[in-house]
Amino acid sequence: MAIPTFVDSVTLQVSGGRGGHGCASVKREKFKPLGGPDGGDGGNGGSVVLRVDPSLTTLVDYHRHSHRQAGNGQPGRGNYADGAAGADIVLPVPPGTVVTEAETGQVLGDLVTPGLELVVAPGGRGGLGNEALASAARKAPGFALLGEEGVSRTIRLELKVLADIGLVGFPSAGKSSLIAAISRARPQIADYPFTTLVPNLGVVVAGDITLTVADVPGLIAGAAQGRGLGHDFLRHIERCQGLVHVIDCATWEPGRDPVSDLDVIEAELAAHGGLADRPRLVALNKVDIPDADELAQLVLPELRDRGLEVFSVSTKTGRGLKELIFAMARLVAQRRAAQPPAPPCRIVLTPAASSDGPDFTIVRQSDPETAGPLWRVRGVKPERWVRQTDFGNAEAVGYLADRLNRLGVEDELTRLGAKAGDPVAIGGADAVVFDFAPQIDIGAELLARRGEDNRLQELRPAVQRRRLRDAEYHAMRAAERTVDMALDGYLAADDPAVDDPFADETVWDRPSGDGAAGADRSAVAAESDQDD
Repeated sequence: MAIPTFVDSVTLQVSGGRGGHGCASVKREKFKPLGGPDGGDGGNGGSVVLRVDPSLTTLVDYHRHSHRQAGNGQPGRGNYADGAAGADIVLPVPPGTVVTEAETGQVLGDLVTPGLELVVAPGGRGGLGNEALASAARKAPGFALLGEEGVSRTIRLELKVLADIGLVGFPSAGKSSLIAAISRARPQIADYPFTTLVPNLGVVVAGDITLTVADVPGLIAGAAQGRGLGHDFLRHIERCQGLVHVIDCATWEPGRDPVSDLDVIEAELAAHGGLADRPRLVALNKVDIPDADELAQLVLPELRDRGLEVFSVSTKTGRGLKELIFAMARLVAQRRAAQPPAPPCRIVLTPAASSDGPDFTIVRQSDPETAGPLWRVRGVKPERWVRQTDFGNAEAVGYLADRLNRLGVEDELTRLGAKAGDPVAIGGADAVVFDFAPQIDIGAELLARRGEDNRLQELRPAVQRRRLRDAEYHAMRAAERTVDMALDGYLAADDPAVDDPFADETVWDRPSGDGAAGADRSAVAAESDQDD
């Protein structure tokens, strides 16, 4: 099947890139067996961005390629190396594209200004490495945070043609011929219904005013309910400053006349909604045919009585076209003057809306397995922290418990009546379930401080050996000083009743003190030997 050249509505599946995981690494160098954490952060995932490109007029690029995914972030590495961020994907769209959530119908953005950007699928955040998680109480974390998944959603792109004037009317009323006569547009023209299958745009210059005119495919009765092509193309006149009813005064179909044709089209516009405030002009077309000219002159007073500005035109001879062009220009100029100035071009980001309410909510539910209470915790922070946690690492789980406790989740559960062992679910359908285990205090000492690295409280074998040698050395020195003090007391007293413990030893075999005291004792011992 051939790819159509004009596509004004597509459904697109977009996915942001996943954030890279953080790295848990310890710097190791010579003579530094534990140099400290040096794990880098993971890179953020890429985002899917829509950008208005004024050179585009169709969404055909997304007709077949309906899945777009941004690049993933790279994981962190050791030596403080952060992972690279994932590449963004920028999707160009024509001006007038409306972006909605496919499932809910929520409008995400109305892209009109050239260069305007809209992030429709933000990438996931990269996980923190253990270097970023280190603190005074946790000097060497043995874990890192995981990267988050990017946002995945299905969006719908609808193109609403940006035109100043919309030409509406029955099939074969001469709309394509009119836009070809007043501009350089060259639409397909034929004498059978629904010749025009796509909107055509033409640029018209009237004095110093330039305006665009859209030829909308033919409308019929019931178009607002899906009959014919009107249901698909009525959206293209929603942005028009004014409407021109092109009425065929030379139709051969029975039961049709200019007034009834006008009433039918107005009923369809009213059923579509949102167009009641647009000024109208009426062009009675094909007056180059004598019978058509007579019919136009007959209905002209009735239409003017309705307050409409009416023109008798012929695209073949050019009759009335100049007057119609300048009337359209005046209408557009008035509408432009009444509108506020357009906002400057800016980049628009659409992350998840943040509320000013509490960081989390806790609801008591019934556990279908145990028929007991189930406490469900919902909130942006708790659910994000759960996604970042590696549950295969006990220290990472303890860090998660520490964060939840600081946020106040444990205190709130206790206040609501949760008991130890009650299941606690964090999240929605894919929730992670824990058993409630509050921290226990005995006296003033906390038994188990969550999230701390107990390895830091243990001494390495080399440190233990060094400290043992130091203790032995200091014990020996203390014993020597005790003996020296005893000798000093004996010599000073010179009491013969006190036995000299070193009487049978030579001087050089006796332990002596440091400094002058040792020298004095040696001299006294030498004099005693000489006396003997």
